[in-house]
Amino acid sequence: MQSNDIIAAIATPPGRGGIGIVRISGRNLQTIVEAILGSIPPPRSAHLSHFLDENDQSIDQGIAIYYPSPHSYTGEDVLELQGHGGPAVINLLLSRCLHLGARFAEPGEFTLRAFLNNKLDLIQAESVADLIDASTTGAARCAMRSLQGEFSATIQALVRALIDLRMLVEATLDFPEEEIDFLESARAATQLQDIRKKLEHVLRSSRQGNLLQEGVNVVLVGQPNVGKSSLMNRLAGDDVAIVTEVPGTTRDTIQQLIQIEGIPLHIIDTAGLRETTDIVEKSGIARTHAAIRKADLVLLLIDSRYGLTDADQQVLQSLPAGLPLLTVSNKIDLVSESARIEEEPGKPMVYLSARTGAGLALLRAKMLEMIGWQSNIAGEGMFMARQRHLQALSKARTHLDNATAWVESGGQLELLAEELRLAQLALSSITGEFTADDLLGEIFSRFCIGK
Repeated sequence: MQSNDIIAAIATPPGRGGIGIVRISGRNLQTIVEAILGSIPPPRSAHLSHFLDENDQSIDQGIAIYYPSPHSYTGEDVLELQGHGGPAVINLLLSRCLHLGARFAEPGEFTLRAFLNNKLDLIQAESVADLIDASTTGAARCAMRSLQGEFSATIQALVRALIDLRMLVEATLDFPEEEIDFLESARAATQLQDIRKKLEHVLRSSRQGNLLQEGVNVVLVGQPNVGKSSLMNRLAGDDVAIVTEVPGTTRDTIQQLIQIEGIPLHIIDTAGLRETTDIVEKSGIARTHAAIRKADLVLLLIDSRYGLTDADQQVLQSLPAGLPLLTVSNKIDLVSESARIEEEPGKPMVYLSARTGAGLALLRAKMLEMIGWQSNIAGEGMFMARQRHLQALSKARTHLDNATAWVESGGQLELLAEELRLAQLALSSITGEFTADDLLGEIFSRFCIGK
């Protein structure tokens, strides 16, 4: 995947702004630098300069910073031109770079080159995109810790421990008649258990970080006029959905991003589920079912005045099996009930009033509990994790479980060695030590242009 091309891109968002940045990276940029600036500025120093066209006329005036290889973001020569942020000016400057032999950078190509040139490992490279995309302050702090290498260091420590254990097991293979006693004297079982405990802690912390990174989809369902839109507005803190006494007012899904303890929750209000001949309402109900299929948590709203009716039971039966469900008994203000949570096995119910806000704190806390958020783990020990990280950690845990079963049963030593090797490969794929090219293409294609 190495490339000798010179790449260029606008690194600031589209539109007008006070500053526009064009970034160039490649090997031996001196010719391009001299053509644009008239001379090569001192390395890694802000230099006020005119940016010149092919006729040595000024396109713009701004700050130029030249980073000679290898001391740059990408590990190659890098030139950063910080000019005025008008679209016409910044596009003229980019065109000048292209005319001098650069090509348009692909999404994430600057960071990909940083990874390929060992300036970042794969976790750190992904955390660049996570930091840019962070929708909460908690997610931003977590991504920054990963960028600084905390997650990578933890994974690398696990890999080193596995390597030490593998060395012991591989050496024991040379003495098969003594293998059991040798492993016992070297406390191989204890070492393996220690690695499993550390991996389990990393997996728990990573799941919490994944909630910060991915967020969760929470879908509000129920019969018409049970207060779904009112609850949506109350959670959002704004009138994002129309509320009337007319059943069937909501005819399409409405989505709003909220935060609870820094966790992004995509709250989706849906059309009321009922039998109808209205073509538009039917379409809205179809979209409701589509949203439910993508939900991480469903809130089933019912009217406290009537309890769980036959129609509510029909809604329940229409939900996919195994989908986390929280029943919300709304409108307690109309029956003078108190806000509370009732816990039946597998059937939690929150009693609240969307109109007055009574019980809303109970709902928020219960939602966090049901999506797996643990405040006691959150904080400095939490890692910004993607689904591929969780999958790799789970795969490593499976191989370590298999290895433990071998140690306990005294099976063939070769099988233990293989399980440890596969666990190490799974962990190494997280930092990018062993990663297929097609996966790298998928990861970096989701970055923004110019990064």
